Amino acid sequence: MDYTTLGRTGLRVSVMGLGAGGHSRLGQATGHPAGDSVAIVRRALELGINFIDTAESYGTEPLVGEGIAGSARDSVVLSTKKSMSKDGTRISAGDLVQGLEDSLKRLKTDRVEVYHLHGVSAKDYPYAREQLVPAMLKLKQQGKIRFVGITEAFGSDTGHAMMSAAVKDDCWEVVMVGFSILNQSARQRVLEETRKRGIGVLDMFAVRTALSRKEKLKATVAALVAEGQICGGGIDADAPLDFVLKDGAATSIPDAAYRFCRAEPGIDVVLCGTGNIEHLEENVASILRPELPEGVRGRLVEMFRGVDSVSGQ
Repeated sequence: MDYTTLGRTGLRVSVMGLGAGGHSRLGQATGHPAGDSVAIVRRALELGINFIDTAESYGTEPLVGEGIAGSARDSVVLSTKKSMSKDGTRISAGDLVQGLEDSLKRLKTDRVEVYHLHGVSAKDYPYAREQLVPAMLKLKQQGKIRFVGITEAFGSDTGHAMMSAAVKDDCWEVVMVGFSILNQSARQRVLEETRKRGIGVLDMFAVRTALSRKEKLKATVAALVAEGQICGGGIDADAPLDFVLKDGAATSIPDAAYRFCRAEPGIDVVLCGTGNIEHLEENVASILRPELPEGVRGRLVEMFRGVDSVSGQ
């Protein structure tokens, strides 16, 4: 595994992180037994992944806690999150503090390295900044969290309205942002600022259904062409990204997607969600391969330069 430093935090983190959410939730969303999910966490650690991301809302914190049991606590960088609302109402500072205490119990630890506000919308951001950040900073002073983070609701905020504002504030030490081949708009709207400020960046949505299922990719690209967001000239409508496979440049489209994201300046950790050990191993192999050939990467950048409307979900 390769490692890097997570922004200005000083944390040494694996360039691929294990995500315990997404469509799979370590296999829980597809009916796998808990033991299989725990085995994925343990295999990730064996492969050198030391960054593990979960959340209150995923229901996977206990599985992560069991998976890291027996490992030296200082060898694992834990990230978890608190949802912004409860029963349709914004959480209070007290709810946030209690949420962390509950997460720590489920994770069977006394601290997390990164604690995020989860999926914050643009309309909720001022409340988060003014009412919840002070409580997060107190938790940091108490040693229960080491760094303060925020994640965007990329599925509905594909243009980064919230995050482009948040990264201008000094309170955030780590952010989680959507960035992929299909939507590279974070490059200018988020990453330019995070690089200036030394904010650690976690990349989500590197590979979702549009980059892992052929028919979904065809439909997504066709819609972008119809909307005028990308130029249809020279695109194979039936296999719009198969040029990345030519001459062995990539072994698959997901392989290209992970390598594309890893090479993006300003991205520290590319998150991988899976419910399958073999799939996990394939993704680790991808993240460790060399950068895509310059011509392939350049074509992908040019092709999707103007897109900010899709998440790839």
